[in-house]
Amino acid sequence: MCKCVELMYKEVFYLYKCAIILAAGEGKRMKSNTPKVMHKVCGKEMINHVIDVMRSADIEMVNVVIGRGAAEVKKGTEDRKVSYCVQEKQLGTGHAVMSAKEFLAGRQGTVAIFVGDGPLITEYTVKQLLNYHEKGNFKATILTSKMDEPAKYGRIIRDENGDVKKIVEFKDCSEDELLVKEINSGMYCFNIEELADCLDKLNNNNAQKEYYLTDVIGILKNQGFKVGAFNASVDEITAVNSKVELSYVESIMRKRINEKHMENGVTIMDPSNTYIDTQVTIGKDTIIYPGNMLQGNTVIKEECILYPNNRICDSIIENGVSIQSSVVLESKIGEKTTVGPFAYIRPESSIGKHARIGDFVEIKKSTIGDNTKVSHLTYIGDAEVGSGCNFGCGTVVVNYDGKSKYKTIIGNNVFIGCNTNLVAPVTVNDNAYTAAGSTITNQVPKNALAIARAKQRNIENWVVKTGHSK
Repeated sequence: MCKCVELMYKEVFYLYKCAIILAAGEGKRMKSNTPKVMHKVCGKEMINHVIDVMRSADIEMVNVVIGRGAAEVKKGTEDRKVSYCVQEKQLGTGHAVMSAKEFLAGRQGTVAIFVGDGPLITEYTVKQLLNYHEKGNFKATILTSKMDEPAKYGRIIRDENGDVKKIVEFKDCSEDELLVKEINSGMYCFNIEELADCLDKLNNNNAQKEYYLTDVIGILKNQGFKVGAFNASVDEITAVNSKVELSYVESIMRKRINEKHMENGVTIMDPSNTYIDTQVTIGKDTIIYPGNMLQGNTVIKEECILYPNNRICDSIIENGVSIQSSVVLESKIGEKTTVGPFAYIRPESSIGKHARIGDFVEIKKSTIGDNTKVSHLTYIGDAEVGSGCNFGCGTVVVNYDGKSKYKTIIGNNVFIGCNTNLVAPVTVNDNAYTAAGSTITNQVPKNALAIARAKQRNIENWVVKTGHSK
């Protein structure tokens, strides 16, 4: 029984604005608690890759057939404004489309059917397929590919005139049919009215005891209708059924992404060891060394240098920044600033222009002003730091008392001496200094020097008297 929940769409149907994405499979070979279509490729769920391609190909009405892990799939796609139908039992691809009959009801024109575990399909191919289907006046068009070793794909069987005769599933192929190199991708365009009529005629008289969507092709041919076949590259029709295949698809997608950035003026030293998510944008003349992972909605602007082994996620990196062997999460780095090596910029931090965040420095939920230097071995948390400041080695902002976190405010042109503890809540005003080794618990006035340490006392001959001499 179909449980179809449609979101708001325009009342008027537009030709070629309708798609069904099959995403109900169990994915047993993935050996995972996560639904197969929710596994990510270059930072985006496979199902969302497919939905986004449909949208970019001007298909507005998209229905997702869900089954195993339905709640998780819906949650992971809800921002895409799609509708859903539930396939209660997984009884084949034909049965999956039957589950979407309510979505098709009352519509006219063409429905594109794609698979949720095929994230490599491109906008260009989808548009070409629809155009080929329309101009050929076909009732169905199959997206096919040719493989030297077709393995377990269904075969495209053509007649003596070269026209599509039928599709035969691998397990039902004769020895001669197994020799055919043209395979079925499992992706199609159909005339909606003819498809709906054929769905009522499907049966499960086959080796798998399933309802095959491929049988619709034979039914249409027997009724004298034209069926087309549009050829695409093997890469684009590759679907994922295991973690090994997921890795293979990831490598193809990563290659595409890296090449796109290089074509746009980015220098990538070693593309095979550079990992860029699909949503990331990068400006021209940026140089990326091996081992970088750029994730989420990260923006890298122009003329940046990303030295080896950075992880940057959901962050904005302004022009001319250099980062080395560091982690930057959900933060902003200002122009001409240098970060690292081994710095950790935690979420909700903002680093100003021409600043320096050096080795083994951790910044947490803080604002660092322009031209401020935090060169090494320092922790700054829950703080507002002005411009032109300098932090000595080993500074700690003591922001947590075991129950609550408190804020530290540091003005402009402040000098924080080495091994200073700033116990929040505390304020250090403009142009002030703190002496090395101080623990600051009270406000430091403007232009003052704060010294908070015990007076040194020397005990003469202590080493000899206590027997510590060698």
